Amino acid sequence: MTVRTGDKAPEFDLEVTRGERVRLSDFCGRSNVLLVFHPFAFTPVCEEEALDLQENIGSFRDAQTEIVLVSCDPSPSRQAWRKHLGAEYTFASDFWPHGKASKAFGVFNEETGAPHRGTFLLDREGTVIWSLVNVKDEQRTEMVPDSLETLEARA
Repeated sequence: MTVRTGDKAPEFDLEVTRGERVRLSDFCGRSNVLLVFHPFAFTPVCEEEALDLQENIGSFRDAQTEIVLVSCDPSPSRQAWRKHLGAEYTFASDFWPHGKASKAFGVFNEETGAPHRGTFLLDREGTVIWSLVNVKDEQRTEMVPDSLETLEARA
């Protein structure tokens, strides 16, 4: 079942690099989180979405919101793609246990072994305050939620 607005977000523990991890608990009480699941690195639609996030990074920072971009690609691939894109936010791997975070958020696609496009805006307490899930391989209609303006006002 997909996590919805108003739900407490499930804890996630994802590899960033060998020896570096990112967890929901890292942000609790400190900052909001935009958790963005996507199918695969180095693909056109995913690249466009990742670049859109980078283009809007100032708005996220103003709203004290960290971005975590997640796929089931292995962490070395994630970091190579991050470097290729010149992105300044966290690229995390849900590779092993395969798709554990994607499954917890209800966006894992069993047929492809990769996440659907799922976006979850979490407040400082870890509550989902906005979400968007595309189960078809379609580009997200919105990458910067209107809820971000509400968060900026709270910051």
